[in-house]
Parts: sequence; structure tokens; C-alpha cells
Amino acid sequence: MIYAVTGGSGFIGSHLVEHLLKNGHSVINIDNFDDFYDYKIKVKNTLASVGKTLEFTFHDKEHDVQKLIFETSSKNYQLYYQDLRDRAGLEKIFAKHKVGCIIHLAALAGVRPSIENPLEYAEVNITGTMNLWEICKNNKIIKFIAASSSSVYGNNPKIPFAETDGVDRPISPYAATKKCGEIMGHVYHHLYGIDMIHLRFFTVYGPRQRPDLAIHKFTKLISENKHLPFYGDGKTARDYTYIDDIIDGILKSILYIETHNNVYEIINLGESEVISLHEMLCTIEETLDKKAHKKYLPLQPGDVYKTNADIQKAKKLLMYHPVTHFQNGIKKFVEWFLKNGS
Repeated sequence: MIYAVTGGSGFIGSHLVEHLLKNGHSVINIDNFDDFYDYKIKVKNTLASVGKTLEFTFHDKEHDVQKLIFETSSKNYQLYYQDLRDRAGLEKIFAKHKVGCIIHLAALAGVRPSIENPLEYAEVNITGTMNLWEICKNNKIIKFIAASSSSVYGNNPKIPFAETDGVDRPISPYAATKKCGEIMGHVYHHLYGIDMIHLRFFTVYGPRQRPDLAIHKFTKLISENKHLPFYGDGKTARDYTYIDDIIDGILKSILYIETHNNVYEIINLGESEVISLHEMLCTIEETLDKKAHKKYLPLQPGDVYKTNADIQKAKKLLMYHPVTHFQNGIKKFVEWFLKNGS
């Protein structure tokens, strides 16, 4: 089967592409190398995902991405430099390939930036996703897996968060776009028979993690002896989920959707272990054997106080069982960071 992975050069996407290729599948990677962070990072992710270590002399994004497309093209892998908002461009891609399943990981990411630019987030995360469903409708693609987010739960007072909890009070535009995706997805499932799973990811970390996310940012700043922004009193907490466990959950979701019909599911993928901001920072300090220089700042608008996944549904439907404890995951991330200098 040919799998189309949107955002296949990003953090989670590049790991998924790597696993699919190693398992003998064909992959279409659709990524627009957005300027949210340095596109050179996505070039490195792409090369790592296809098992190549080509040397790049960087010039500019368009030139480098075109070179990357040429260098990584193979019988089982195609990379397309494509914006999801360009439906005509998407249609050309899917006209060339008989895709059996779409794994939609691409999005304009980040809670705090979404408050500054909500209209662009709606264009990419809602309209872009609907363009893909129109592609599915017109090309008879009936298997679709989408990345949702734990942010849809907002400041839910009920712990842990279950898929049956009400999520109609998001506190950021990013969270609202993800919830909208779940709702509109049900429309396309109902009208056009598209089997669909929305995976609510809980704070994914590990090698290739985006540089704007806390674990990566803190590790970099501590290693460089720079001050790091420390929001609040350190009691905010997250259900940190290691990348290998997330990929295991995605692969098991693919297996589930391919072996079942009339599927519409929303499923949490988390570790089900809550780590405070203070604990997270201490773990990084211990692993690096260096102390952080904290700059205390107030909590930021849009940030939820705590996330904690109820993963009973994932265990039951997918046989999902995360195995990487936080301390070990941080050790693996720091080893990668020190080796790659990212």
C-alpha cells in the first residue's frame, strides 16, 4: 500500500516515514517546509528518515528543498514541497499515486503563536485539512488518520482526560482548530464513508523534537549556560510521551483502520504519567549535569495548567502500551542532542 504522510519532514512525521519505509511500504511525503522554524532542521529530518546522510551546502529554501526532493526520490519514496492550502497542487499529487491511506500530521503548530495569528491557523489547520478530505472524496480514499491534540481539553478539571469528556471550551485558537478538525472529520465520515481516527497526542518529545518546545529549548539553553524562561511556579504539568511510543500508537492505528470498516474514533495517545515543569527541568539538569539559570515569568495566555491522558481506549482498541519512562526518554533525547548539536 502507498501511504501519504503530510508533515512527513517534521518531528513526528519523519519518524513515521522512517518506520513505514523500514517496514517495506511506499510513502508519499507532503510537506511545505514552513518557516515556523529553520527549514534546515526539516532537511536533516528528511535525510534521517530515508537513511541518507548527504552533505548540503545551504543556499535558500526553494533551492535546497528542490535538491532534497531530487536526492531522496526513489521507487518507494516521493517528497513533495506542497502547501495544504493549495488544493490544485494537492490534486496533482494524488492524481499521480494510488494512495490507500493518508496520515495527516501537518499543521500550523503552537498554542502561543496561534493567539497572535488565528486566521492563518484556521486556513492551514481547518481549510487545509478539508482540502485533504475533498481529495479523499474525489479519489475514493477511505482510510484517514489525523493528528489532534491534548490541547482540545483546555483546563479540564477532570483528571485524567478521557475521550468522552466535554471539549467545547478551548482556550487557544490552535486547540479550537484541532477540535474543528475532529468535528468536520465526522461529517466526511458520515457523508462519504471515510474511515477515520483522530489521535490526541500528549506532549510528544524525543530525538528531532521541534526546537521551540520546552524540553528541546531547555536542553539547549542549559547546555549553552543561557537564561531560560520559566513560566509560573513550576507546578504546571504535562503528560510527556516519548516519540517511539507515539509512533507505535500511530502504526497500530493504521493496522486497526485497515482491518476494520465504518470507523470513526477519537483516541488519546499519552504516557499516562504526569510530570511537573519543575520535575522536567530537574531531570534535564541531572542528565546534563548542569544547573539551569531560570528567568521567572508569568503563565502565558492559552497554556493549560495540566494534561493527563486516560489511555484505556487506546489500550483496548489498539493494544497500545507505552514503555518509555520519562527519565529514560530524557536520557535518549539528551544523547541525541549532544551528538547532533541541534
